[in-house]
Amino acid sequence: MTGTLSRNRGYRLLWSSQALSEFGFNASMIAFPLLVLAATGSAAASGLVLGTAAAARLVAGLPAGALVDRSSRKRIMLGCEAAQAVAAASLVAALLGGVASVPHMVVVAAVFGVAAALFEPAEDSTLATLVPAEQLSTAVAMNSARSSLGQLAGTAAGGFLFAIGRFVPFTVDVLTHAAAFGTLSFVRVPQREARPEPAARIGREIADGLRWVWRQRHIRVTVLCAVVLNLFFSAFYIVVIVLAQRWGVPAGQIGIMAAMLGAGGILGALLAPYLVRRLSPYLSIAGVFWALTALTPLAALVHSGYLIGLLFAAMALLPPTANTTIMTEQLLLTPDDLRGRLTAAIGVATGVAATTGPVLGGALVGMVSGGQAVLLCAAGIAAVTLLVTLSPTLRRFPRQAATAARVAASTPPEPEYQPQQKEEPMDDDARYEVLRNDEDQYSLWLAGQEVPAGWHREGKEGTREECSAYVDQVWTDMRPRSLREQMDSDAVAT
Repeated sequence: MTGTLSRNRGYRLLWSSQALSEFGFNASMIAFPLLVLAATGSAAASGLVLGTAAAARLVAGLPAGALVDRSSRKRIMLGCEAAQAVAAASLVAALLGGVASVPHMVVVAAVFGVAAALFEPAEDSTLATLVPAEQLSTAVAMNSARSSLGQLAGTAAGGFLFAIGRFVPFTVDVLTHAAAFGTLSFVRVPQREARPEPAARIGREIADGLRWVWRQRHIRVTVLCAVVLNLFFSAFYIVVIVLAQRWGVPAGQIGIMAAMLGAGGILGALLAPYLVRRLSPYLSIAGVFWALTALTPLAALVHSGYLIGLLFAAMALLPPTANTTIMTEQLLLTPDDLRGRLTAAIGVATGVAATTGPVLGGALVGMVSGGQAVLLCAAGIAAVTLLVTLSPTLRRFPRQAATAARVAASTPPEPEYQPQQKEEPMDDDARYEVLRNDEDQYSLWLAGQEVPAGWHREGKEGTREECSAYVDQVWTDMRPRSLREQMDSDAVAT
């Protein structure tokens, strides 16, 4: 964590809480299949438990994003930590009582999956309010490093803890989620108005979010390219693991291979803030595709687990920089009341690719030789690399500093359209008027008061409810005018 962010109390608490939570989560997830195998001896049952967690996360993904946008994000994050702690505690109690069953484990895995689907968009949306725009890319990179570290350390510890006792990794999971809950409770998240909408509208809100995401050309292009890349890389990873087993690579070396992928991700995340400042957005994004296109075919020539591990580490170095560039831009340009649905939509798209990729890899290994399977995966990555290289949208991908400055310059005096008279709280019986600035953003103002610089009277006056209803009717696009004009010109040029 950089020096500037380390002085941000809210971000520091959020980061620390999730470092604990992710360690416990990954320790329990690696212990789950070991527990099922030890209890039943069935590989199918083991796959059912892990598959339930992944399926629950995908199914809950889009509704979770809509819930995050209409509810208190801090309460959602606290609820997720509490739910995971209670679910893990129930499994510990069942194990100690000798009554653990596969259906119980399936339910616990489903709770974990739904909690993950809710927490990710809630955290990403909160991050953009806790951290200044100019520090957001560093915060995104540090979160990526935290996730990689939690996965690497938690996975390594999970097997060791399971060897001590079947209930031990899940006990650790209970403790880490409880500690994360306590730490999160001290995070001061900026207040936002919750929208208690009817449950029946959730489908409409999901559709509205998906339409908004699809209309944003930069988001649409980057997500489509990332999905295809994840599909072929996930397939490639399974192909290489199968090949390593065929070549007689010891199980210990295969474990090191997987660990090297995580270690490369951690190093890449630590380098990301520096590279984001030095490289253009286009180069940071396209560089990932070029590097993977060049490195993937080498796996067909290397038969050493240690060398493949180094290859994995090299492949993992640049993706955090591209992810930081893309995610920072998306969070800065997305209206606050759509950030949950943005993150959820992207998470579901990439999750589907990550789930389908291993199936594709297994099918390729079954149909062609190992070397040919590697080359087919490399060809798929090369094809999407060509599209990325030629994409005019990615060539014009804006720099984060320019985006941060544009967003900061267009920010109204207060979030949403609340009045600025700090000494006079909003009175339902008072008369208000609607103001608009040159970026077509709106605010409520006590009638008869001097209008602040940069704002103009819209000509609408009335009660608070009347003015708020008027703003809700006319302010349908939260993007600043300058941003809309730039994005429209980009679309025309394309």
